[in-house]
Amino acid sequence: MRRKIVAGNWKMNTTVAEGVQLAKELVEGLAEVPADVNLIIAPPFTHLAPVAEIISGSAIALSAQNCADEPKGAFTGEVSAAMLAGIGCTYTILGHSERRQYYGETSEKLVKKIRLALENGLSPIFCVGEKLEERNAGRHFEVVGAQVADVLFQLSELEASKVVIAYEPVWAIGTGVTATSAQAEEIHAFIRGIIAGQFGEEFAERVSILYGGSCKPSNAKELFACPDIDGGLIGGAALKAADFLAIAKSY
Repeated sequence: MRRKIVAGNWKMNTTVAEGVQLAKELVEGLAEVPADVNLIIAPPFTHLAPVAEIISGSAIALSAQNCADEPKGAFTGEVSAAMLAGIGCTYTILGHSERRQYYGETSEKLVKKIRLALENGLSPIFCVGEKLEERNAGRHFEVVGAQVADVLFQLSELEASKVVIAYEPVWAIGTGVTATSAQAEEIHAFIRGIIAGQFGEEFAERVSILYGGSCKPSNAKELFACPDIDGGLIGGAALKAADFLAIAKSY
């Protein structure tokens, strides 16, 4: 049985005080969320420690939005996987399209990051997805397939088993445009298929694959009803407790 996951990526939004208040509202609303839905929130680095205190003892898990590709040392401005684990994170988002696009993250670096995350007890949420021009050129399977192969297939089966995948079409992130449920299911099934080709059918059936890209209360139920979509990596809608909880309740 694959885990149902609804993860909120706050990106570079909210002050610490606003983030703490948002976390409090999420904890207060937890009773309405089905028990088999795993809730994860990924605040900015500055918020992690105070938010960890707020959600301590609740069913909400804490994620970072990134981690360094080195374990420690003279890397000014970086935050290591060990540091994140030390303040209560159990997940970290890696390979988000914004990290790839704005900060030049490569597959080689992402393999290093995933391994460091795993060594420190963090479950990576590994992001893949194509740009609009790649979708329009009919290259979306090629692009997403290469992103999966260049990172996930460099890991051992044991390492790969601890990774959650998030498919986020770059053309739908923050644009208000959402992939149709048919488009999303098609590529989720494709991802599961190529994972099966590498690690076997049984392995692939255990992998949680999330949809991200303007997922909101109005479309979450339809998306989550698709057989190969196991939840969502939520951006803008994660910044309002009522919306984020509504998405989780849509299961």
